[in-house]
Amino acid sequence: MILPDGYSDVPAGKIAAVVTHLEMTAPPARRDDPPGAWSLAKIDAPALDWYRDLFRRVGEEWLWFSRARMTDTELAAIINAPGIEIYTLVVDGRDEGLLELDFREPGQCELVYFGVTAGLIGTGAARFLMNRALDLAWSHNLRRVWVHTCTFDHPAAVAFYQRSGFRPFRRQIEIADDPRLDGTAPRDAAKHVPVIE
Repeated sequence: MILPDGYSDVPAGKIAAVVTHLEMTAPPARRDDPPGAWSLAKIDAPALDWYRDLFRRVGEEWLWFSRARMTDTELAAIINAPGIEIYTLVVDGRDEGLLELDFREPGQCELVYFGVTAGLIGTGAARFLMNRALDLAWSHNLRRVWVHTCTFDHPAAVAFYQRSGFRPFRRQIEIADDPRLDGTAPRDAAKHVPVIE
């Protein structure tokens, strides 16, 4: 469906975001790591409680909700699927960043989830994590690495991805039930996106 020019109503109880898809078709020029005491750890067979906690701490402010709504069976099937790799950014022994790579489609890698906890935004930790993500992705025989972000995410997300070597190629509108109204996210999450009941 093509949306008409002008305003389109979003029903009460719903949220709407503009989603930007970005891709790269060759490894970008390597960017230096910023100074910082970060490391990356691969998590094989992640525990559901661990994954949900990190997913919430990284993404709740940006209304990441899809995985939060999944049953244990649904979530386990995805995060333990062959071709899915999950990593955490470790800071002072704590897991403070999430990187999820999806290699299930031959020749491609999707950065499914990428982010750091609020206290690390602006410290260079995300640059470190992106450098590791691109190293890991391009260590496979790929023709494409891609990611998507939306207007609920950090306002600098699109520019960060572009500085990392991604180029935008598609835009969509995503409409969903507001996760703050069904208890999936706290009522006070994502203050930049007003609740409309």
